[in-house]
Amino acid sequence: MIGATVLLDKYSKTGRRKIAALAVTAAFVGLLSTGSALQAAEGYDADASIKIGSLYEPQNLDNTAGAGQGINEAFNSNVYEALFRLTDAGAVENVLVSDYKVSDDGLTYTITLLPGVKFHSGDPLTAKDVKYSIERVVAPDSKSSRKKSLEPISSIETPDDSTVVIKLSSRSISLPYNLSYVWIVNDAAADITAKEDGTGPYTLEDWRRGSTISLKRFDGYWGEKPTNGEVVFNYFTDATALNNALLTGAVDIITSVQSPDSLAQFKDNPEFKVSEGQSTTKELLAFNDRVEPFSNVKVRKAIARAIDKKKLLNSIWGEYGTLIGSFVPPTDPWYVDLTGVDPYDVESAKALLAEAGHADGFTFSLDTPNYDPHPIVAQFVKSELAKVGITVNINLITANEWYTKIYKAHDFQATLQEHVNHRDIVFYGNPDFYWGYNNPEVVDLIKSAETSTTTDEQTAKLTEANRIIAADAASSWLYLYPQIVISKANVSGYPVNGLNSQFFAYGIKKNAD
Repeated sequence: MIGATVLLDKYSKTGRRKIAALAVTAAFVGLLSTGSALQAAEGYDADASIKIGSLYEPQNLDNTAGAGQGINEAFNSNVYEALFRLTDAGAVENVLVSDYKVSDDGLTYTITLLPGVKFHSGDPLTAKDVKYSIERVVAPDSKSSRKKSLEPISSIETPDDSTVVIKLSSRSISLPYNLSYVWIVNDAAADITAKEDGTGPYTLEDWRRGSTISLKRFDGYWGEKPTNGEVVFNYFTDATALNNALLTGAVDIITSVQSPDSLAQFKDNPEFKVSEGQSTTKELLAFNDRVEPFSNVKVRKAIARAIDKKKLLNSIWGEYGTLIGSFVPPTDPWYVDLTGVDPYDVESAKALLAEAGHADGFTFSLDTPNYDPHPIVAQFVKSELAKVGITVNINLITANEWYTKIYKAHDFQATLQEHVNHRDIVFYGNPDFYWGYNNPEVVDLIKSAETSTTTDEQTAKLTEANRIIAADAASSWLYLYPQIVISKANVSGYPVNGLNSQFFAYGIKKNAD
């Protein structure tokens, strides 16, 4: 286990530092002086406050309580850690795990926890905390979108404080990956919608709703300390205000640029750095496949062919972004280019509508989140579908309304939404998911892919599932967002890919003035 070896070595260094601190020797004082000198030589301020600008304020602070993507951005690996981490490069690495073993039949995972880890409250990390954390994700009232992926877990045993034994009802080749979504929370923490008790490198200092979330470096952190002293996430309601904040120095970084028109202000400007990474954020027109007319595959395919996605992407993002013909981005192992399945073809769209019994078109309501870029996308879709006789009534709703009305109650005909998760084709294998797509062959392929004994077998099955989902036009996948991060020129060390919208802050450095 390469990841485990690295983390154990890191822990050993931390342990030596703690021993040295207890001794309070002259040698330790000299070591601190040397460390400070090295930081100065590298030119960054080890106690800097990093101001991050974002459009995604969490609804609350609990990722099992419908907090939205903003909680991943602010808290994943910053405040809370999981047993495993999905890195910015897309790999899965050990975090709070020193080692783990899998039984020959693949049904038992025996996990040994990293020693010496403490929660921000001072309580030690134990196996019972891990059991509690997994169980809160799969609990009946959990709103975690990854809840279903943990269904193979049949029991969790804690033979001692440092050992967790997870038993499965069926093989789960993705278990370490799926566990990277499970925050390890102190079992004594209770309600964490407005507070936290994690093991990460930062503690929650303050949350000013509608404005900021401030994170302070945790001096008792088990691993390498952050290269800054504080991180403040500043929240904005529109892209223009966010860009102005960077221009005026109110923030140091924008986690994900939402308006290509703003890039001209930053490109070729020596005061800023523009970085383009790999995105997993998909903009899609999601149908409620349970209801007419969207239960008819010909109607869905007609809509896919009636929208000029290239023109849409260009109007929103200019030269940035990517056209995709399915829910799977190029960063997923089961990606294939399916943009040719339902290409833009107005006459073909009209013919399909006629075959489906809608030669004169029909009218539907499009529930649209009221934040960028959805209202603009909705107007474009409305204009395109009018060409084939379909009337679209746009209904603007808030993020909270979207969660309650669409995600929970399934009370809609069609909606726009951005899906940020990595490897989330599994949602199409869940007939109870908000869009209600239910193809038994896809359900079986996705389920059996998880019981694969090799990654090649898993990839083959999910690739086939991807092709079927695209052929069914289960949704209309409009485009893949670009992932553009902009920062002040004196700031470095931030992630550029932003998988799952997470934004690791602990390596960010700001040059000293």
